Amino acid sequence: MIVALVVLAAILLLVGCSVRVITEYERGVVLRFGRVRPGIRGPGLALLAPVTDRLRKVNMQIVTLPVPPQIDITRDNVTVTVEAVIYFRVVDPVKVVVDVEDHSAAILQLAQSSLRSIIGTRDLDDLLAHRELLDQSLEQLIDDPAAEWGVHIDRVEIKDVTLPEPMRRSMSRQAESERERRSRVITAEGELQASQKMADAAEALAERPAALQLRLLQSVVAAAAENNSTLVLPFPVELLRFLEPATPPDERPFAAPTAATPARAARSGGPASDQPPDPTHARRPLAATDGAQADPQLDRPPPAGGPTGPSEVSATVSVAQGGNQT
Repeated sequence: MIVALVVLAAILLLVGCSVRVITEYERGVVLRFGRVRPGIRGPGLALLAPVTDRLRKVNMQIVTLPVPPQIDITRDNVTVTVEAVIYFRVVDPVKVVVDVEDHSAAILQLAQSSLRSIIGTRDLDDLLAHRELLDQSLEQLIDDPAAEWGVHIDRVEIKDVTLPEPMRRSMSRQAESERERRSRVITAEGELQASQKMADAAEALAERPAALQLRLLQSVVAAAAENNSTLVLPFPVELLRFLEPATPPDERPFAAPTAATPARAARSGGPASDQPPDPTHARRPLAATDGAQADPQLDRPPPAGGPTGPSEVSATVSVAQGGNQT
């Protein structure tokens, strides 16, 4: 009975040593007496010969390997610190197990040396502005030796390029000066275009004087709408000539007096004349012509220096906030 139990325990122990579980993202390489057995064990249960076989599992997932910061001098003698990251995966488990002891450490050392050589052959502007080209060059330098180890380099990215503090201040001043130069050039171009447009507008307004007066009134209205102020400016009477055709003759302020009719000449006891009557007489009431007492203020002649014609009369326009006064 005891012997049977011992044999059963030994069998169970041998079965336990002969069975291995391989996950989905792994592959197995079997070594029998130190020699690689043909074929790669896939995911699931793998049966091994007790005592003689050894199973090496290889991870087939993509591995992220950060590269430590590398300090080097560029081709234009600028000291920079560059950080990178590598993405790789195993494509041949047998080569990884047989050809290289630690493929991750080997790839890390290869990436550091390749990154230093890339930095030494490039200018600072290339490191800052053409990172994609540097990534491709670095990937090619690392992928060629890694392919012999059964590893494929998926991507290589330069994460950061650190510059010394004096170099950063110098580049900041350079960028600020460049922005100031561009702003001045844009301002000068705007002034040039504005002067050209103003010259064209002046030529157009010189051909049409009425448009100049309308533009003046528009400017006055815009100024009165923004601030509570009063603007006084002369209003030329020539502008009113455009309104005379639409005004009745009786309502025109500067209508010329008419010639005396024969009936009026007969009532005054004299012949009709072609000369226009005296303006002061035209303003007298009819009662004064019949011998009544005339108002001395009506008989007073117009003051000297007063307006003698419509062309010498000017009006004053007062523009205030909320309305116009004439």
